[in-house]
Amino acid sequence: MENFVDKSVKVIGDCSFGKGVKILGNSVIENSIIGDNVEIKDSYVTESVIENDAKIGPYANLRKGTHISDGVKVGSFVEIKNSKIGKFSKVPHLSYVGDADVGERVNIGCGVVFANYDGKVKRRSKIGNDVFIGCNVNIIAPVSIADGTYICAGTTVTKNTEEGDFVIGRVRQENKKR
Repeated sequence: MENFVDKSVKVIGDCSFGKGVKILGNSVIENSIIGDNVEIKDSYVTESVIENDAKIGPYANLRKGTHISDGVKVGSFVEIKNSKIGKFSKVPHLSYVGDADVGERVNIGCGVVFANYDGKVKRRSKIGNDVFIGCNVNIIAPVSIADGTYICAGTTVTKNTEEGDFVIGRVRQENKKR
């Protein structure tokens, strides 16, 4: 299978492309390594590695130090910086992953934010394999999420978990008359 690169795509610096690569829209690829059968739509990829069979975008921003493993899906309006995303994991939309090591088969829900900067120091988070992270979750670094952890939507994670934990940390809804 031949590569297909739209005329509007910008390739800058030292880049390499595997076989069957498809880059569409107004993508910009800069100083990056792209594996086989990768599809990139309307996205920025800077000083990153994308392994085989990954799907990126539309409108994703892979910043310096990002490593996308085989079979990963990075969707719409996702930003990833200085992080490794393990095989077959998904970051489908509207999330920020910064300074993290994400395991295999992890699902990161909509609106998840990895809070990696305390105003002075950037810290890393570690996410194990087979972890489910619900929508609107905040991961406050440094934290380690063990294999098989399930994190409920709306939770702010500030403590390490143990394998198979069910994590919920929401404020209880209160309805009051006006």
